Amino acid sequence: MQDFPWLKNYPDGVDKSINVTDQYSSVMDLVNECLTKYSDLPAYTNMGKTLSFAEVDSLSLRFASYLQGLGLKKGDRIAIQMPNLLQYPVVLFGAIRAGLIVVNTNPLYTARELEHQLKDSGATAIVILANFAHTLEKVVAHTQIKHIIVTQIGDLLGGIKKPLTNFVVKRIKKMVPAFKLPKAVSFSRAIKKGDPQTYQKPSLSLNDVGFLQYTGGTTGISKGAALSHGNIVANTLQICEWIQSSLEFRKEIVITALPLYHIFAFTVNCLFILRMGGMNVLITNPRDMKSFLKDLRAFKFTLFTGVNTLFNGLLNQPDIDKVDFRSLKLAVGGGMAVQKPVNERWKSRTGVPILEGYGLSETSPVLSMNPTNGKDQIGTIGLPMPNTEMAIMNEAGEQLPIGERGEICARGPQVMSGYWQRPDESDQVFFPGGWFRTGDIGIMDENGFFRIVDRKKDMILVSGFNVFPNEVEDVVASHPGVLEVAAIGVPDEKSTEAVKIYVVKKDQNLTKEDLVAFCRENLTGYKIPKHVAFIHELPKSNVGKIIRRELREMEETKQ
Repeated sequence: MQDFPWLKNYPDGVDKSINVTDQYSSVMDLVNECLTKYSDLPAYTNMGKTLSFAEVDSLSLRFASYLQGLGLKKGDRIAIQMPNLLQYPVVLFGAIRAGLIVVNTNPLYTARELEHQLKDSGATAIVILANFAHTLEKVVAHTQIKHIIVTQIGDLLGGIKKPLTNFVVKRIKKMVPAFKLPKAVSFSRAIKKGDPQTYQKPSLSLNDVGFLQYTGGTTGISKGAALSHGNIVANTLQICEWIQSSLEFRKEIVITALPLYHIFAFTVNCLFILRMGGMNVLITNPRDMKSFLKDLRAFKFTLFTGVNTLFNGLLNQPDIDKVDFRSLKLAVGGGMAVQKPVNERWKSRTGVPILEGYGLSETSPVLSMNPTNGKDQIGTIGLPMPNTEMAIMNEAGEQLPIGERGEICARGPQVMSGYWQRPDESDQVFFPGGWFRTGDIGIMDENGFFRIVDRKKDMILVSGFNVFPNEVEDVVASHPGVLEVAAIGVPDEKSTEAVKIYVVKKDQNLTKEDLVAFCRENLTGYKIPKHVAFIHELPKSNVGKIIRRELREMEETKQ
C-alpha cells in the first residue's frame, strides 16, 4: 500500500497491510472452526433462552443436512426472512454449511418488495417467520420458490416455553395473520428430519458468491450486492485486527438490537463476535423500549452497536439510569451519521464514546472506523480498515488533494465484484483500477480522517436505511388520484431524514391520508412519506425532467 496520511494514526499493533484472506478458504471454514473452538461457551441468548456454540453447531448441521436432503446444492439461493431470534444463526450457519447463497430479506417487506427480491435473486428456498408468511402467500406463485420452511417465535425456547410462547403470539396477541402455504414445512420438523450422518461438506472457495445483500446501491432499483466468501472473511478479519486489542477472546457480550439481516449487524455482530467467541444478546424488537431496557439490565454487556436513532431513543428513556454501563468497553455507530449531541450525551451517561464507522452493503460493509485507542475524531467516519485504500476523487476518477471535496472511493478485499446479474449497473460504480464509487461526497483531512459532507445522488437516509426517490415516486404515481410526484428527504430529529413527497393532484379530493394509506400497502415502513405537500406544478428542466434540487432548496428556505 502507498504511504497514505491515515497510516500514522493507526492503533498500535494493527497490521496495516494484513493479508486478511489467508486464514480461511470460506466463511464455512470460519464458522466450523469457531463453533468447535468455543463449544463450551454461550453463543446466543434471546427471550430467556441461551444456546451454546455446541448447540448451534449441532442444530445448524442438522439444518444443513435437511437442506441438502431437499436437493439444494452449492450456489442455490435461500432467502432468510426473520428478525433477531435464536433461529437466525442456526438457519444462517446451516445454509452456509450446505454451500448455499444466503439472501438476507427484510421481514417488513411488502408483497411487491418481497416478490422483486425473490425473483431477482432466483431463490428456490425460503425460511420465514410465521408472522410474515401471509405476505409470501401473495407472491410465491410468481417466484421460483420450491421449498418453504416456516418458523414460529418460540421454536427454540425449549420446554413448555416453546408452545406457550407460540400460542400467546398467535392466539392471544394475534401477531400471526392467517396464511395458506400448503407445501410449507415447520422449522422444528426440518431440524428433526436433518440427519448429520448424511451431511456432505461442500467445496467452497473465497471466490464463490456466498451472500446477496440487497440495496439500492448508488443508483436505481434494489439489487443484490454479490458478496463473495472472500469479501466477508476479509471484512470479518479486518474488524478483528482493528478492534481485538480493546476486547478479549471468549469474554465479550454484545447487545444486538440491529437486525442481523442488515449488513452492519450481519458482519459485525454475527461473524466478528463469532470469531471472538463472544455472546450475542439478541433483541427481537428494540422498539419495545421497556423490554429492551429490561434485557440491558440483565447482562453485563461489553459491546454495543447501533445507529444514531437507537442511541438517541435509549437516552430519552426515563429508566436509562437503571442500566449498568460499567462493563461497557466499546460502542460502535454506523448505518447513518451519529449526531454530536447524541454522542456527547451517550459518553456522559456511559463513560464511553460512540465510535463511528462507515461502509455500504457493497463493501461487506466496513470501509473505515475511528480508532479504539483514543485517537478517534468525533464527527468523522475514521480511518480506512487494514489493507483498504480510500480516496477522494473527481468525476474523472482522479484523486483530489487533501481537504478538497469529492466522491469517496475505496478498494480492498471487502469490496464486492459487482451486483448480482447486473453487469451494466456494476460498471457504473467502479472507476478504473478497481475503485468503488460510494456515491457519498467527502473530505479527507491531513491526518487521514474522512468526513462525509453530502450525498452525490438523491438518496434519502432514514434511520440508516437507503430510500431512493424513484421507488417512492413510482408507487405514489400509481395512485389514480396522482398526476405527478417528486420525493425528497427532509431533516428529521429522530431518523436523520424523512421522506417528503410533493404531489400534483389528478383527483382534487385526494388527501394526505389517502396517499399514506396507499404507500403503506406497497412500501416498507421507513420508506413511507412522513410529509405530503400538494403543489400546482413541479419544477422541471427544459426537457421536462423534475428538478428535485429546487424542492430541497424550497425546504431550506423554510428552516
